[in-house]
Amino acid sequence: MDAHRLARRLRAGLRGWGGVGAMAAVCVLALAFVLLLPHTQSGGAPDTGGRRLAHGTQARADTKCDNGLAPQDQSLSPSGGGGTDVVDKIKARKDRRLIVGVDTNSYRWGYLNPNNTSGALEGFDIDLVHQIAKDLLGDPNAVSFKAIPTNQRIPAIQSGEVDMVVRTMTINCDRLRDVAFSAPYFRTGQQVLAPKKSTIKGYDGSLAGRKVCSAEGSTALDNLKADKGGRIPASTDIGTVVPNQLDCLVKLQLGEVDAVVTDGALAASQAAQDPTVELKGGLFTDEYYGVAMKRGSDDLVRQVNRTLQNYIKNGGWAASYAKWLHPTMDQGDKKSTSATPPTAHYK
Repeated sequence: MDAHRLARRLRAGLRGWGGVGAMAAVCVLALAFVLLLPHTQSGGAPDTGGRRLAHGTQARADTKCDNGLAPQDQSLSPSGGGGTDVVDKIKARKDRRLIVGVDTNSYRWGYLNPNNTSGALEGFDIDLVHQIAKDLLGDPNAVSFKAIPTNQRIPAIQSGEVDMVVRTMTINCDRLRDVAFSAPYFRTGQQVLAPKKSTIKGYDGSLAGRKVCSAEGSTALDNLKADKGGRIPASTDIGTVVPNQLDCLVKLQLGEVDAVVTDGALAASQAAQDPTVELKGGLFTDEYYGVAMKRGSDDLVRQVNRTLQNYIKNGGWAASYAKWLHPTMDQGDKKSTSATPPTAHYK
């Protein structure tokens, strides 16, 4: 395990102890020890801890792609068939499991709960993976989870290392050239995370002269590059780029950066982990998460879309949201726009 991963594991055990001091101790320990973390796990059982945080309002929609369609409206209909035999190959494996790339460090999305002695992954994305496996293979636990860094999501799919990635992955025009996506299963947008005592107000002029962290291969980094000198000041330092978006939280807690830009849904979960940080300003993009798969795997895409259609219809999506995300994303009786599953539009 590298130093950052160990820091995250130890920080999870210290959640609630809060603050920079605890994180500094964690990082010292991380540098002192080298452990081995298996990249595959199975199963999952959630808990119900967390706290409520306000959620901003989307400020702009993603642009349409070259074909005139919004990126989230370009998946295949659940009906129809033929074209590929990807599903048959998965079912024919000697070890009859779905291989899925996930995050193992995003609180309430895909993470290792230190209070769960089984070591199973938990979270909103993990629930969805179990449902896909149940529908595809008849067993919700017929899954081999692989921890995939943010910057390796697309390469892992293209190389065949995984069958799909379910990892808070935004559907956008550029990514549609590299991978196929399911219909959207979650709506969110980019947001700023910073210390509560910070004078940063959001994605605006208050970032002048500040160091901002984002993950390599993320839509956050794309936005920062595009907006520097425009929506955000030219003096904003966007040079801190990490493999995993959660590494930004570590740097923020250690005072190495002034702010983090990431998905608002992830930022809310990170703020729930550390009471010294908070969301600043509202969402400044309108984005949708999708399940990413290899281009040309039409039968698998249709299968996943059937699962999503039924998962939303039968209340599974709402139950998972209530368990995992409601505590961090909704404020009292006021529900976030993310609390409603997105409507699927197929091409």
